[in-house]
Amino acid sequence: MNEAAGPLRIDEIPLGDPRMKEFVAFHWKLYEGNTHWVPQFDADLLGNRFLGLTGLLTPQHPYHKSSIATHFLALRGKETVGRISVVVNNRFNEYYDVRVAFFGFFEFVEDYAVAEALLDAAREWATRHGATVLRGPGEYCNITHERQGCLIDGFDQDVYVEHTWNPPYYQEFIERYGCEKAMDYHAYIIDLSQPITERLDKVAEAVRERGHLEVRPLDMSRFDEGLKLVIDIYNQAWAQNWGFLPITEWEVDALVEALKPIIDPGLCRFAYYKGEPIAVLGAFPDPNYATRPHWKIYGDSDYARIARLFATRRSIPRVRLIFFGILPGFRRLGADSLLYQEVHRYAVSKGYKAVDVSLLLEVNDLVIRAAEFMGGTRYKTWRIWDLPLEGSAGDSAAS
Repeated sequence: MNEAAGPLRIDEIPLGDPRMKEFVAFHWKLYEGNTHWVPQFDADLLGNRFLGLTGLLTPQHPYHKSSIATHFLALRGKETVGRISVVVNNRFNEYYDVRVAFFGFFEFVEDYAVAEALLDAAREWATRHGATVLRGPGEYCNITHERQGCLIDGFDQDVYVEHTWNPPYYQEFIERYGCEKAMDYHAYIIDLSQPITERLDKVAEAVRERGHLEVRPLDMSRFDEGLKLVIDIYNQAWAQNWGFLPITEWEVDALVEALKPIIDPGLCRFAYYKGEPIAVLGAFPDPNYATRPHWKIYGDSDYARIARLFATRRSIPRVRLIFFGILPGFRRLGADSLLYQEVHRYAVSKGYKAVDVSLLLEVNDLVIRAAEFMGGTRYKTWRIWDLPLEGSAGDSAAS
């Protein structure tokens, strides 16, 4: 960045500050013309009365009932050149008995001085609020069901819903600052034009013949009940995973609002053992296919993008598998093979072309083996880092 543009300045932007619009607008400027990056709707962040949305970056959002958040903008003169948020999520810290602060919404031009100054601001704020570790990047936090991670591999691939995209220099600058790798997440892609593997087919048929498992698709007439069942299974099946935090009622409501317009019930199926639900495979048509920026005048407002989504929602050719969990104690019954075989057959019959399976913890060998068993090929990786803070010697973060 040209120093003639002026000295670098870091401004704090608290919740409720009108400059939050500038905070959100920066990513549109940074990624202008990019063919891979796909953002969430502005209304999801800033709110929109007409759409009935309470923005995540507003004081009224329920997220802030259990967290403390602030935000920083980096400016040279009048030009915004970067941004970052920093959050203490009390619910996470109480759940794990740790003192972690999270940095997120981290975007910056290709200038290490900008990244360094923003991380300095986040580190100072986190230390002042009692944190012993600064973790990120994420959206607000690195909780399993939040948008998170810095892309470190797969920059030339499509961005599925809730995936992040960033330039390669992000990793270099974050690690140059001294952040240490905490965890990687992987994504696998399944080409539905390829037949299901013979081995998987045989396993699924053997499970079906034993007759101890029943598979049922999501019943849209009982959608709220079905989604609650998804969350119940998720909260039990993922409880031991790194970064897990139980999904709250307001997060369930947000999921209903986001997924109901695009859901294909045939892609969401439950496995039952002796009449009791023990597993779920929840896949969804990828809204990013319709909402990716067109970079044309009037083509990328929330209203234009929502209109494109509703116009094309029944012809989206790709799917993201988001929820896949089996209750502890039932993981060797073959529910995974049976669920995947049925969803694969349905997806092919409906003309879907590809399935993204993500985000998979690098240490979750069971799920990674399942993704590979389903014919998946690893094609993306995201990283999360920790930065120990002063006075944190001997302390430990959630693992």
